Amino acid sequence: MSGKKIKVAVIGIGSIGVHHARIFSELNNAELVGVVDPDIKKAKRIASKFGCRAFKDHSEVLNLIDAATIAVPTTLHYQIANDCLKRSRDILVEKPMTSTVKEADKLIAAAGRKKCLLQVGHLERFNAGLSLISGMIKKPRLIESMRLSPFPGRGADVDVTLDLMIHDIDIILGLVGSEIVDLRATGAKVLTGNIDIAYAWIEFRNGCIAEVIASRIAAEKTRQLKVFQHNAHMTLNYQTQEVSWQKKTGGQLRKKTIRPAKKEPLKEQLASFIKCVKNRTQPVVSGVEGREALKVALKISEMINAHPAKKRK
Repeated sequence: MSGKKIKVAVIGIGSIGVHHARIFSELNNAELVGVVDPDIKKAKRIASKFGCRAFKDHSEVLNLIDAATIAVPTTLHYQIANDCLKRSRDILVEKPMTSTVKEADKLIAAAGRKKCLLQVGHLERFNAGLSLISGMIKKPRLIESMRLSPFPGRGADVDVTLDLMIHDIDIILGLVGSEIVDLRATGAKVLTGNIDIAYAWIEFRNGCIAEVIASRIAAEKTRQLKVFQHNAHMTLNYQTQEVSWQKKTGGQLRKKTIRPAKKEPLKEQLASFIKCVKNRTQPVVSGVEGREALKVALKISEMINAHPAKKRK
């Protein structure tokens, strides 16, 4: 596919999908062929804005494209992704990858049979600050992550473990690179019928421990990762993409804040996806990584639902 633009469609143009359409319309090596949404009036409005065609159903666009991004409700991920793979179309599926691990396994197998790319939209992997801090981490002993948001309404149809915490699960699994040997969790349903706040404690075979907090009922937005290792402590602010570190050398504690050139993670993610499609290379977050993060997130939800936090008398 070298030398030609990748023809792509965005399936689902809600709050996330509309930004996919915007970015694809700006990328030099991509051609936004169409946007798909059951609300055809909305699809036509977005299509007019970004210079492409509007479709009501994804089946109408599959013959016209090389690849698609899927940004529909999670319960529809498997069906639409599978339809795309059956037609040998490369796909990027927003997180969480699917509703169940079984569905994830089926998509991975289908992508393998068709020799298609299957990327999962774990956006924070493309945060400039994460790229920076990853190169500084050697043998982490303790990781703390905090992802808090005021109640958004959007995403409340799934547990906060799948809406927010799954980002940090994916990142931590990648940073630690070791098998989970113990997992504990607690949380509560507060404003919705799903889990709105979750705490997880994860122990890995190599001795590293991770404490993960996610909430969509917080007073303000917080996105933070802390990593502790021998003689060093690092903090990433996902929002500013800044990394602060403290390191002990020669009996002295040195402190420094590094500010990488700020980039739009979603643009970096979609540009990477198109590059992988053109060059037939492995995505940064493949279906395998998406499945592993999903498996842990679902386990945390299961533990919380089995033993929810109780009110004190």
